[in-house]
Formats: sequence, C-alpha cells, structure tokens
Amino acid sequence: MEELPTARFVIEGSAVTGIPSFYDEINRVFMAGEDWRLGESLDALNDLLYGGYGALPGGQPAVIVWKDMDASRAALGRGATLALLRGRLPERTIFNGSPIASQIEDLEAGRGTTYFDIVMDIFADHPKITVVPG
Repeated sequence: MEELPTARFVIEGSAVTGIPSFYDEINRVFMAGEDWRLGESLDALNDLLYGGYGALPGGQPAVIVWKDMDASRAALGRGATLALLRGRLPERTIFNGSPIASQIEDLEAGRGTTYFDIVMDIFADHPKITVVPG
C-alpha cells in the first residue's frame, strides 16, 4: 500500500492573541480554500483534524509547525480560559454548572487545564498529526 505524503502546515503563534484569533489563524492555515470558516469550537477543531475538508485530506499524515508556541500558550492560557468559563457560567444548568465552577476554582488557584492544554490534547488525539514548535 502506497503511503501518502506528509502535508506540512505552519501556525503563526504570534498571531494568536486570544481564542478568537486562534480560530482566525486555524482558518487561515486550514480553511483558505473553503467558502466557509470554522467556528470558535473545540469540537469543530477536532472535526477539522479528522480531515476530509479544508487543507487536511482524510487520512493523510501532517506536520504542523507552530511558530512562537509560547506566545500562543500564554494567549490561550489561564486568563483566556477564565474569561471563557466566566462567560459560560450564566448559561450553566444542573448538568454543566458545577464542572464550570470547579474549573474556574482550579484556574484561580493556579492549577487546572487551560484552553491551550485542551487544544494540544485535541491535536494529540490525532496520531497522524504531529505538532512541533517552530
């Protein structure tokens, strides 16, 4: 069976200043040829990485070079994650209110999972995609 070539993409980490600009950068890199854009959703990012639309054909290995990764890590870190969760808190229900409150508590205490951490976990769930600092 013939192995597919490895696609290579570059994320400009310095362009990421928060969650909205992260998705702007993802759209620039992966959705340039599409007439629609990926929304600000971790589920949508995960779906994109499965391939089949945008610049990622399904099943093809890919290397993503993430320049200025530390800048993105900071921009998608504790502050951005807290702002996102606090914005969702008024929408809480019996099903999601408690986890959001405990996530906020953890982040305020200097621990917990940031948006950047979740993004990296999503990339890691796709074994044919390798992310390397650039």
